[in-house]
Amino acid sequence: MGKAGHAGGAGERSAIVVGGGIGGLAAGVALARSGWQVEVLERAAAFGEVGSGLSLWPNGVRALDALGVGDRVREQALMETRAGIRNTSGRWLSRTDTRELAGRFGPLVMIHRARLVDILRTALPAGALRTGAEVTGIGLHGRRIEVEHGRGVSRADLLVAADGINSTVRRSLWPQAPTPRYAGYTTWRTVVDTGRRLSAGGETWGRGERVGIAPLADGRTYLFCVANAPEGQRSPGGELAEMRRRFGHWHDPIPRLLAAAEEEAVMRHDIHELPPLAGFVTGRAALLGDAAHAMTPNLGQGANQAVEDAVTLAALLDAYPDVESALAAYDRHRRPRTQLIARRSHWIGVAAQCRPAPAAALRDLMLRLTPGSAALNALAPVLGWQPPGRDPVASRVG
Repeated sequence: MGKAGHAGGAGERSAIVVGGGIGGLAAGVALARSGWQVEVLERAAAFGEVGSGLSLWPNGVRALDALGVGDRVREQALMETRAGIRNTSGRWLSRTDTRELAGRFGPLVMIHRARLVDILRTALPAGALRTGAEVTGIGLHGRRIEVEHGRGVSRADLLVAADGINSTVRRSLWPQAPTPRYAGYTTWRTVVDTGRRLSAGGETWGRGERVGIAPLADGRTYLFCVANAPEGQRSPGGELAEMRRRFGHWHDPIPRLLAAAEEEAVMRHDIHELPPLAGFVTGRAALLGDAAHAMTPNLGQGANQAVEDAVTLAALLDAYPDVESALAAYDRHRRPRTQLIARRSHWIGVAAQCRPAPAAALRDLMLRLTPGSAALNALAPVLGWQPPGRDPVASRVG
């Protein structure tokens, strides 16, 4: 990625990024590396430790390499050794050959979400991140953008909305855009310390329920549990008790992890997804990450796609002579890819959360009969992504 971009010409090099999550921080880093003066607005007053793990697939790791932080990610991450899908008794239905995956595409990396946030945050220029800056108003004034927020008013030549599935910027500038929809299932997430590192991760699929396990580099384990449930439902006896009731009889090490879990470390969130948008761009404003294409977590691609967005956006702003042309190219490159991945993730969730016994039995049979190589081949369009090269206009970067 070049050190000085071209979009907008001289004197038009300032950008406001709304949202200080992974996508927003990645966008800030990417734009700063391309010579933009960047201001990242985050509504939270401080960054706390978010108690969840994160899968960084080969495409996401390559995007982080393009941001100059890939080596730091690898230093703090655990390379997965065994993974796949099991049934509730522990029988493997499908195994992921992580060595073949790494050989074909690159490593699958597990990292604590808070660590990745710290890596990206420290890669930003000093003073670029402003916390306690919740956006309250947005104005597009020709070639200039004005954003009112909790710390004052900011003005720039480019606005990047990376403020999540319930994006304030999207509601303001894309008033006709569809609203998020409930996927039909809820998830519990926590990080557990059992005193020893697990040797394998992966998922366990039941009927309308599932559990995921991911060892982390510090010896702890990321645990998530998923269940079909009405939207907005909460457990009167506590969320950890509900997890133990639903999943405590499943195969080892699930009961052991649940026994070691702590109530205050459990987070419960209903899963929502964003219906396909007609466009990611308006004027000199662009949507990025969940604000543009919030997807279910079934492919583990949400954060990976956000970092891809950031790298591609900065490269296209370098390659095109003006901001508008660069953003139009960004929409052409990123919207088809991310919406395709979102659709695939949706349908994987439909299969994984299948509840009727005959359909679940057929699903499990299909998993057992499908060669691992076929599954990797199906993932090739997702995992094979490469960062934009020297000429992103001529090459397919999306």
